[in-house]
Amino acid sequence: MDDDALLSDRSPFPPELDDRLRAQLTFVAEADRLKTILRASPLAAADRRENDAEHSWHLALMVLLLAEHADEPIDVGHAMRLVVIHDLVEIYAGDSPVFDPAAVVGQQEREEAAADRLFTLLPQDQAVGIRALWDEFEAGRTPEARFCKAMDRLQPMLLNWLNHGGTWQMPGATESTVRAREAGVVAASTTLGGATNALVEHGLRRGWIRPDPV
Repeated sequence: MDDDALLSDRSPFPPELDDRLRAQLTFVAEADRLKTILRASPLAAADRRENDAEHSWHLALMVLLLAEHADEPIDVGHAMRLVVIHDLVEIYAGDSPVFDPAAVVGQQEREEAAADRLFTLLPQDQAVGIRALWDEFEAGRTPEARFCKAMDRLQPMLLNWLNHGGTWQMPGATESTVRAREAGVVAASTTLGGATNALVEHGLRRGWIRPDPV
């Protein structure tokens, strides 16, 4: 299939649909690609890697359940919208594993280009609104965005813990790079930051995280 073709081009929607609904359904159809974008993180419940759609759902669940641990009051509904939207750009930009230095080169530029391509499939008012949510998450300047970024760091740490290392075993992962991810949790939640510190400390003791070279 042509790289510029949309999934909905394979089976065009009936002509009687109005333009707004057609645009919305085209976007929804294209979002199905998120299920094919594999992350580095292994699942805890199956012997395979997590995909982006599963990751986004897991983050939404974490926001719903763990919001009480946010250091700042947050609007849970707004935060859930942020995490559902934040990785959609990886449909076109792909995942960039944090412990792979080569993968993160040019990440921001790829994701900006993907956002420009993807969100403009929507009717203009919704395109503006969804792009604003993505920009808010990326900037991390609101309480909701800070907490969502914390969940985005905590979730793979939990999977790594449950897998006795997971992506902590990647060549670029050492105590300092793992703790850099932990800092994103600490920034939004004292309670959850303490929990991630415990995971890292015990991970080091068990050999699941490599110490930094001396």
